[in-house]
Amino acid sequence: MQRLRAVGGFTLFELVVTLTVLAILVMGTLPLATNAVKRDRELRLRETLRQMRLAIDEFHRDTMGACANGTTQNQAGGRPQPVPADPRSRVVIDDCSIFDTENLDRYPPDLQTLVDGVKVRQRGLNATAAGSVFSDKNATDLNATDEIKKVYLRGLPVDPMTGESDWKFRSSYQTADDENWDEINVFDVRSASDEKGLNGEKYSDW
Repeated sequence: MQRLRAVGGFTLFELVVTLTVLAILVMGTLPLATNAVKRDRELRLRETLRQMRLAIDEFHRDTMGACANGTTQNQAGGRPQPVPADPRSRVVIDDCSIFDTENLDRYPPDLQTLVDGVKVRQRGLNATAAGSVFSDKNATDLNATDEIKKVYLRGLPVDPMTGESDWKFRSSYQTADDENWDEINVFDVRSASDEKGLNGEKYSDW
C-alpha cells in the first residue's frame, strides 16, 4: 500500500511569530507615512504663506505716491514733489477709495482686494519702457486717463492645515502676539491652525 505524504503547513507558533513581525513592521512604517503626509502639507503651507506675503509687499510698494499720479499732495514752490518709489514697482495704485482714514500705512484692507485687483497707473519713469502696456501711448495720453487693473493674487488661497480660507490677519498697528485682528489693514497673514508642526512650533506662529 502506498503511504500518503504529509502536506506541509505552518504551525501555530510560526503563525504567531509571522503576525508579530508584520505588526512590528506596520507600526514602524505608519509614523513615517504619517510624517510624510504632514511634511507635504507643511511645505504647501510655507509656499502659500510666502505667496501671500509677497503679494502684500508688492501691493504696499505700489502705494508709494498713490492717488496723486506719482507725486505727493504737498507742493513746494507751486510744483508737485516726486515720491521716492521702490525700483521694483512699475505702477502706482490710483484708487483712494480702498483706503480708509485709519489705514495710513496703506497695506491692503483685506485679501479679497488682492484677488479683485485695483486700478493703477504706470509710473512716469517707466511709462515708455520696452514691453510696457503703455509703450504705444504718448505722455499726454498717459497722464490723462489711461488706467489698468492689477491683480496681486489669482485666487483666495486655502490653508492646507484647515482646508479653508480662514486665515489669521495682523495689521501694521498690531504686534505679533495679537490674536484679534483690528481690521485696519492686512500687514501679515498666518494659519488659523493651532496644531504643532514637525519642528514643534504652532502653524499659527509661522
